Amino acid sequence: MEDASNMDTLRFDLSDLDEGVLHTILELVSDGIWDWNANTGFVYRNPGWYTMLGYLPHSLDNTVLTWENVIHPDDYPRVMALFDDYLEQRAQRYQAEYRCRMRDGSYIWIEDRGYVIARNPDGTVARMIGAHRSIDDKKRLFEQLERRNKSLEAVIEERTRELSRVNHQLQIQLDENRRLAETDALTRVANRYRLEQALPLACERAQRFREPLSLIAMDVDDFKDINDRYGHAFGDAALVQVVQSVKRCERDGDLLARWGGDEFIMVLPNTSLADACLLAETIRRGLSDLLPVGDFQITMSFGVVQRVEDEQQAALLHRADQALYRSKLAGKNMICE
Repeated sequence: MEDASNMDTLRFDLSDLDEGVLHTILELVSDGIWDWNANTGFVYRNPGWYTMLGYLPHSLDNTVLTWENVIHPDDYPRVMALFDDYLEQRAQRYQAEYRCRMRDGSYIWIEDRGYVIARNPDGTVARMIGAHRSIDDKKRLFEQLERRNKSLEAVIEERTRELSRVNHQLQIQLDENRRLAETDALTRVANRYRLEQALPLACERAQRFREPLSLIAMDVDDFKDINDRYGHAFGDAALVQVVQSVKRCERDGDLLARWGGDEFIMVLPNTSLADACLLAETIRRGLSDLLPVGDFQITMSFGVVQRVEDEQQAALLHRADQALYRSKLAGKNMICE
């Protein structure tokens, strides 16, 4: 109860402070304090937050993505559900315990509390502050108590070393299995399975943080004719060339996936329709540098769409596919919205 009382006091006091004074106070606090401006997307984290996870102060991007990336994948859905319940005022407070990834790749348990200190006129969150506190020692103590009839220090030390070695090997195998399961064998980009896993999360994230999300659907013009005239080996080689060219335009955070056959989808987080069209045009022009396949100069048609409020992935993909179809009807080697 004392911790909750202190956070209540912090919530009301900090909301009245000058911005400079507030951040000076946060610099002095040893616990991990965060301050999210939901209207700009900027997140301030004090030095204690970075120190807790083994980073140098202020060495990571000041965005919500930094927080999302350190949450253990198994804990992420539960944490986001609690977070959304509080943002949408279905819960009176936000409090969660979960694992965070440290700079060395290991995980520690933390307790996370947060409070909205300002909302916009439409009820959406304008600003929220909170604190991360390591509870890793408490979790480890529970484990030690379960082994109270053994030599605690020696057993835990040996078991930790062994688990670390085994986990490392398992992680390597899991990563390799995941890579194989999510990668297209021919082009080495994400496959349809990977896209079907990633796109719903991208839609959820765009909805949660009120950010734009765009898609580019594209496929190779006259690809069937290339296969029919020169054989599938030439067709496969052409697809590999196309992917290499498209990937030169791919940005950090984008996802290029083979949707099927000669059709590809590019997922563009935090990207407007106008910027997505510019990227599609860059890709289209880059294809002109590819060597012809016999009599065929490789071109692609493009359908570009931006997600609208509350739109699910199936509807978004359908609109992208329809835009691509219009591009084909309009003469190919074109971009349609």
